[in-house]
Amino acid sequence: MNQSFKHVLTACLLFASILSFAQKGTLTGKVTDSSGEALIGASVQVQGTSTGTVTDVDGIYSLSLNAGTYTLEISYIGYESLIKNVVVGSGSTALNFTLTSGATELTEVVVSTGSRASQRTITDSPVPIDIVSSKELLATGQTSFDRALQYKVPSFNTVQTPVNDATSLLDPYEIRNMGPSRTLVLINGKRKNASSLVYIQTSPGRGEGGADLSAIPQDAIKRVEILRDGASAQYGSDAIAGVMNIILKDKYEYGTVTMNTGITKEGDGEMIGLSVNNGANFLKKGFVNYTVALSHKNLANRPGKVSAEGEASDFGAELSDVQAFLAKKPDAGNVNGDPEKTTSQFLVNAGIPIGDNAEVYGNAAYVYKKVNSFANYRTPYWRPASETEGVPFDNFYAQQASLEGREYLGYGPTFEGDMTDYNGTFGFRTEKEGWKTDMSFTFGGNQQLYSVSNSRNRSLGLASPLYFKPGGYSFSHNIGNIDVNKMLIENLNLGIGMEFRREVFKIFAGDAGSTAGGGADSFPGIGANNAGENTRSNVGGYLDLAYDINRNFLIGATVRSENYSDFGNALVYKFSGRYKFLDDKVTLRASYSTGFRAPMLHQIYLQIAQQSFVPGEGIQNKGIFNNRSAQARQLGIDRLKPEESTNITLGVGLNPNKNLNITLDYYKIDVKDRIILGSEIAESDTTTQLGQILKANGIVAASFFTNGINTTTSGIDFVISNRNMAVGSGKLAINLAGNYTLENSLDGDVLNPDILAGTGKTIFDATQDALLLSSRPKYKAILGFDYNLGKWSFSLNNTLFGPTTFRQAGLDSDLKTEFIPKIVSDLGINVEVLKNLDFSFNIQNLLNVLPEYEFKAVNAAGEGKLKDAAYMKVQNNLITFNNRYHILSYDGSHFSQLGTVFAASLRLRF
Repeated sequence: MNQSFKHVLTACLLFASILSFAQKGTLTGKVTDSSGEALIGASVQVQGTSTGTVTDVDGIYSLSLNAGTYTLEISYIGYESLIKNVVVGSGSTALNFTLTSGATELTEVVVSTGSRASQRTITDSPVPIDIVSSKELLATGQTSFDRALQYKVPSFNTVQTPVNDATSLLDPYEIRNMGPSRTLVLINGKRKNASSLVYIQTSPGRGEGGADLSAIPQDAIKRVEILRDGASAQYGSDAIAGVMNIILKDKYEYGTVTMNTGITKEGDGEMIGLSVNNGANFLKKGFVNYTVALSHKNLANRPGKVSAEGEASDFGAELSDVQAFLAKKPDAGNVNGDPEKTTSQFLVNAGIPIGDNAEVYGNAAYVYKKVNSFANYRTPYWRPASETEGVPFDNFYAQQASLEGREYLGYGPTFEGDMTDYNGTFGFRTEKEGWKTDMSFTFGGNQQLYSVSNSRNRSLGLASPLYFKPGGYSFSHNIGNIDVNKMLIENLNLGIGMEFRREVFKIFAGDAGSTAGGGADSFPGIGANNAGENTRSNVGGYLDLAYDINRNFLIGATVRSENYSDFGNALVYKFSGRYKFLDDKVTLRASYSTGFRAPMLHQIYLQIAQQSFVPGEGIQNKGIFNNRSAQARQLGIDRLKPEESTNITLGVGLNPNKNLNITLDYYKIDVKDRIILGSEIAESDTTTQLGQILKANGIVAASFFTNGINTTTSGIDFVISNRNMAVGSGKLAINLAGNYTLENSLDGDVLNPDILAGTGKTIFDATQDALLLSSRPKYKAILGFDYNLGKWSFSLNNTLFGPTTFRQAGLDSDLKTEFIPKIVSDLGINVEVLKNLDFSFNIQNLLNVLPEYEFKAVNAAGEGKLKDAAYMKVQNNLITFNNRYHILSYDGSHFSQLGTVFAASLRLRF
């Protein structure tokens, strides 16, 4: 009986498997673009299931499915997705698909930046917008988002500063030479938090802060929209130079695992990284997309050979002693370049549909970054003999050297920064009877805590600790938004909305060892009297109208009102228009707007003492008095108020055919009451009010934030893009884009406080003038070639950095330095090794071009000084700290000093 049952069961199972096999089918085919080129790695997904595949090196896909009807979604980054219903039989079914170019075509992409009333394509937009796809960013081979933009967008500039400490955590950036705080950064259309750092060194970006762009993992980015126009009326404070909207990857197409590595030509700066991007689709339109990225980069060091004569003069040391030390350490132990850095990045983006017309959405990111850099090396002659006379062992390191019977060679303090940056948005979107409503809550913050080791506090003598925690900063915000959009009548679109924002800025005090007496050597701690928490809130609302008079003629208007708890009201507006003709082949556009920028809480409440290089005098303690302090009141410094701006943009766009696009835009930005961190004001006469205040605070010079100047900036942006040119068996694309600054200058006199009247001092000296107005390239152009040939792709980008001018502190007033124009070429090669495996190799700065500066005369007296070689050597020592910073000078330059960098990546798609 049991044996018979087994036979029957076996027969049933065999019949079922035969039936199942008979009902199984195979769907195969090829995915190509509109020109017939195979798309490698395109996703072919069965909607509502986890079943799917990607195409191989020939664009071929294959799916094994049960016989039946399915809905397929075929997608590829940079192309419009295709939805197809297919019937699969019991045998083999062949079906090919053609995808149309999407996000990389300027004439096709729909942008969400530039108008609160409606979304439009690039050619429909009345304002200039750059679109940079994730593919373009990754093709640069740069390992961080901000540095990738440097070599893709001419109006965007960023560069590492030569003096690292806290600035090593993030580099200052700007659009159109307007500083980092005048570009608003959005993530999926929502405001990203600013960093807690204010740049206080004499480098580009001094006195300002911005969002940390390097905190955003590149593999999480779908595209970047850069609005090159004032947009305060649409988005509020900070959008004076423009808006950068980072669009995250959403719908899951395929997962990737990417391994990165790199090294400089000098054999340092080794980098290794791992990034995973993955996700899932669910329901009809639901998705989750997440990215995890880990990286570590070693120090890349570019010190110079230090001048013994300059050292002896600065430190009052015997020349023979200096020469003996430099014979052992020619660079005086100095470390400057690109510091050691470890980064962990986590980001998720999700959307959950609720019925057919509503969605719950959200995104969140968390970044941890640790940086190890170095202060200037403390040489044995760092302190004048008069200060150490009768002190047999000036510090622990000298004592240890003596006890161990070895020569004391000084010590090098380190600076470690620990930064966390987080942001998130949760919202609800719905559409009912034409009314589109978006309600959201956004939060974000940035915290930086500092450590100093291998140092000492001289005022504590041999009892001084060697490790210090000098404190740090944090900034956070919480934002509530509601935006409503509706087409009221045919061609008239209305957008209205409100925003509430609360900001918090905290200053953390340092430990006792870092703040006692003169403080920790190299980076004194933040005293308890300077620590604290400060907050403010604001509420704003806008009204936006866009009217298509006809299909060619568009006009728009926006008005916005805001109220801040600390300074009151702001009212701004914007008008824009666009006209197309000749079958959309020519577009004329223009805009006029007013804007504002609220003073950052950092700029209002920052108060510190810090050690800085004083030309000819070595390292000295300097300070910043906060805008609400007793010292500021004693000096007659007015409370900070908002900057006000006006923007004018005029442009033309040409689209002779679907592959050729040309745009040319003129802009002019006037800023009134521009906030600056003023020049350091010194006063040796302690009988004066200023001298008494400096002495009481233990510093030799002070600076403060003021609404100190008015400026005007104008220039021209142009883009020429020609794609899909047949060259041999492949396709070539050529892109030429550039920015030329016509004017970037003061408008009127410097607004000095009364206490400086008749003293010959100013809050805006030649050094600050240059940092603010001429330290970024006067012009910048990028000529790129992209060639695709089967499974191979090649890119060659040539970036022209125009001249930059500096007037470094200590430099003869009859002279200036000018970094001469240079072209940096980057080569990239990508190959499809296997069906789902790519290998990329990049040579950044192919010809090892380095920044190079020249001394220039400001007047006739300067011409004579240029001919005196000995005098000019002294001048060079003054601006490079005796040649420690021999490539960039102490204030920085227009591009990186690292030279050639080799980078490689291996990317697995699954």
